[in-house]
Amino acid sequence: MTMTRQGTDALRALQGLEDSRSSVRLQAALAVGTAPDPSLVGKLVERCAVEPEFFVRDMLTWALTRHPVSLTLPELLREVRSERAQARSQALHTLSKIGDRQAWPAITRALLSDADAEVARSAWRAAVVLVPEGEEPGLATVLATQLGRGDRETQLSLSQALVALGELITPTLRGATTSSDPHVRAHALATQRLLRDPDTGFESAIEEAKRVVALTGAPQDG
Repeated sequence: MTMTRQGTDALRALQGLEDSRSSVRLQAALAVGTAPDPSLVGKLVERCAVEPEFFVRDMLTWALTRHPVSLTLPELLREVRSERAQARSQALHTLSKIGDRQAWPAITRALLSDADAEVARSAWRAAVVLVPEGEEPGLATVLATQLGRGDRETQLSLSQALVALGELITPTLRGATTSSDPHVRAHALATQRLLRDPDTGFESAIEEAKRVVALTGAPQDG
């Protein structure tokens, strides 16, 4: 009887995750997380790649964190290599929530510089969670190559990732402040300010940095 009930619950969850109503999909993901079912791990990961609603995706991630890492990790590591940007982004987000450093080798330079901003942002967040002790300086160097990229939201995400690495990013940021690219210089200066004063708002930090860059002009060679 128990097996029959489990089968019925799994079928109901599968149907719920495919429902056209986001509220039903949300409840289905909640149900799977509340009563974890190993047979549904693949479906949860698959759904993450196509689910259009943020809150449902977040619940899917939560449901995955409720299952054994031995089951979720292989599925998620496959997803970070997907051609679908949302699949990569959500898999990286879920890996950051699981926090198992076995996933670290999957956080490649290609993902950290992914052309899709959401994927890159997810990779930055995952990287600072998963980076092994001693490899933080190398990560900081790679992250610094993304300074000046994208809109304010993207730049804020990168600054937060860099600041999360702590004082070791200071030399890297100092080097970036001499870049020939004014966007890179401004972003580096704003991140320096956030490192010194975490309570500073990014908006004011970046605007102040832009003023400094405008006043000082391009760095001089020699």
